[in-house]
Amino acid sequence: MVTQRQTFSAPPRVHSLALDRFAQLVRAVEPEQWGLPTPCRRWSVRDLVNHVTVQQRWLALLLSGVSVAAVGDRLDGDQLGDDPVLAFKRAATEAEEAVSAAGTCSGAVELWTGPAPARHLVSQLVMDLVVHAWDLAHAIGADERLPTPLVAFALRELSAYTDRLAVSGLFDPPLAVPDGADSQTRLLALTGRHSGPLPGLRPGGYPSTAGTAAATSVARTR
Repeated sequence: MVTQRQTFSAPPRVHSLALDRFAQLVRAVEPEQWGLPTPCRRWSVRDLVNHVTVQQRWLALLLSGVSVAAVGDRLDGDQLGDDPVLAFKRAATEAEEAVSAAGTCSGAVELWTGPAPARHLVSQLVMDLVVHAWDLAHAIGADERLPTPLVAFALRELSAYTDRLAVSGLFDPPLAVPDGADSQTRLLALTGRHSGPLPGLRPGGYPSTAGTAAATSVARTR
């Protein structure tokens, strides 16, 4: 069991827990659900899973010492192919192995902007996994409850950027929550999410990964 204290001090453990929860939901997607809308307004279920898959592939590459420039555009577009579940599983395995090998993630990764703390990158992409796990669960009608340590971790990460969230373009404006709201409700509200019906998809497509969390160390979770 991962405790809250362990969550903040052991990147491999919290990353593994977040991967496990997202993987459970990916396996739960029915064939007819891949085109459903998600709380990420321009993304279908497939788009969302593709995004997270790409992020984890970026994480594995960057922790292995590969630079953003060396990757170029090869992670752009659809990376799921004919078997989205298998594609995510492979990306998750690569990322989990890379994070485990990095241990406390005390080193640095090479981004477009220069060297950045590996721990910061891992934390950002754990947050990405947590928020998008809820998005996926909500989209397919699965259990939306997130593991308590993951909620605590993501809320802690996002709370450090409260003043910048509304103007970042990464999230919808924060929502008001009642006094005494639980941590998951506060986390979702901070990212502009609610449990109401989903609108249809807006026009869009797969964004270039050149501006993704792995490239900028800021997770795009909208």
